[in-house]
Amino acid sequence: MAYNFPRCRIKPLADHQVSFVIDETERLRWHFGPSYPRPFFFPLLGPAGESLTRMGHPGASNHDHHRSVWFAHQKVLGIDFWSDNTAARIRQKNWLVYEDGDDEAVMAVLLGWYDGHDPQELMEQEVIAAVRPGLDGETFLDLQSTFRPKAESLEFGKTNFGFLAVRVAKSIAEHFGGGRLTNSARKTGEPSIFGQRANWMDYSGPVRGADGKETVEGITYFDHPDNSGQPTRWHVREDGWMGASPCMDQPQTTTHKNPLVVRYLLHAHRGAVDPAQADKLLAEFAQRPGYSVARSKAKHRQHELRRVSIKT
Repeated sequence: MAYNFPRCRIKPLADHQVSFVIDETERLRWHFGPSYPRPFFFPLLGPAGESLTRMGHPGASNHDHHRSVWFAHQKVLGIDFWSDNTAARIRQKNWLVYEDGDDEAVMAVLLGWYDGHDPQELMEQEVIAAVRPGLDGETFLDLQSTFRPKAESLEFGKTNFGFLAVRVAKSIAEHFGGGRLTNSARKTGEPSIFGQRANWMDYSGPVRGADGKETVEGITYFDHPDNSGQPTRWHVREDGWMGASPCMDQPQTTTHKNPLVVRYLLHAHRGAVDPAQADKLLAEFAQRPGYSVARSKAKHRQHELRRVSIKT
C-alpha cells in the first residue's frame, strides 16, 4: 500500500529527542531529557547544513546554561529558572500533538516548572513549535507559549532574562567571529541596540557549510505584534546571544483565568539580513493565526491542533 509522505515531518527519537525533518533533511531537534535543567532546541540548521546556534558560551564556562534555543526566566516568584545554579527545573510532562504536513510540521508539548524543593509544579507551559520551509533551504520556527500558573496568579519579576533566548554559533558572534547584530530600527552592534525597543533582532555572520565553502547566514528573531509590551526591549551581546526582554522594565503577571501567551518567530536565512524583507515577514507573522490544542474525536488520536486568532 502506497503512503504519501508529507514534506514536513516529526520524528520522535531515542534519548528524549524529537527531530523536525523537511524534504528528508533534519532542520531542527528538540531535547527534553532529564539530564538537563530545562529543554532546548539544538541544532537549528541553516541552508548550508551547518548549525546557526551552539551549546554554551565560547569563552565562559559559567554560561553553559546557554543551550542553543531555550525557554527560561530568571525571576519566577523570585526563583531563578535561568541559570544552572539553583534546584529549579523545567521538565516536559508529555507531548500532546505531533502533526506532519506539506506546509509545516508542528509539535505541542506540556512543560512543568518546579522550584526544586516542592514536588508540586508552580506553572505549566504549553509549547507549540511549528517548523516551516522557506526558499532555498531556509527554515522558519514559530514558537507559541502559554503560561498557566497552578495558583490563581504568578509573577514574572523584573529582569533582563526571559522568556526565549538564542545563542548563535561562534563564527556568527560579533566578538568571536565575523557577525553583526542588527535590529528593526536598522541599528547595528551591541552598544546601539542593547535595551532598545525593536520589532525584530538579527544576528548574521560567516558559516562554513558541509561542502567546506564559506557563506553568510543568520537568524532573525521576531517579536509578535500582539505580545505584551511590544515592541519589546532586547538583551543582546556581542559575544553571541540575543533575547527578547519583556520584563526588562517591569514585572508581568499570568493568571489561571487569563494565562500569558507569547509568540516568537525565528528565521534561519541565507545571506546577511535584508531589513525590508524582515519587515515583510513580520507583517506576515502578525497575520498568521495562532494555535490551540483541543481534545480530538478522531480514532487513535488524543489531541488535535486548531488555528485560531489569539490575543497575547
